[in-house]
Amino acid sequence: MIGIVVVSHSPELADAAVSLARGLMPPSEVRLETAAGTAEGTPGTDAMAIVEAIGRADDGEGVVVLMDLGSAVMSAQTAIEFLDPEVAERTRLLAAPLVEGLFAAYSAATIGRDLDRVCAEAEKAADAKRRQLAG
Repeated sequence: MIGIVVVSHSPELADAAVSLARGLMPPSEVRLETAAGTAEGTPGTDAMAIVEAIGRADDGEGVVVLMDLGSAVMSAQTAIEFLDPEVAERTRLLAAPLVEGLFAAYSAATIGRDLDRVCAEAEKAADAKRRQLAG
């Protein structure tokens, strides 16, 4: 099953996003992990915490990583460099919006979609909101 990692500057934001996804979906065995804040308890991100979260989320089928802001992207990119090449190959960093992307990825992973399909669903997650706002 595809695993998911939420990277955020704020543990509270990451935990709330995960709680929302789990609360809106039926129970699932999807490994949903967070890497948020710094070891000092300040807002920020930590590449090694992301490496650890990817390790917890990975069961061999792949991991998608969703990030909140710019330096979270840089930390996630750095984390990929520290992964075993085999794990790095099946780990995808997504440009999807955090909440919508998480919900779409979690939904797709829950029903057993493969890595490419989970990524595609997450990446197009904001489309419904765009259509709704366009009227």
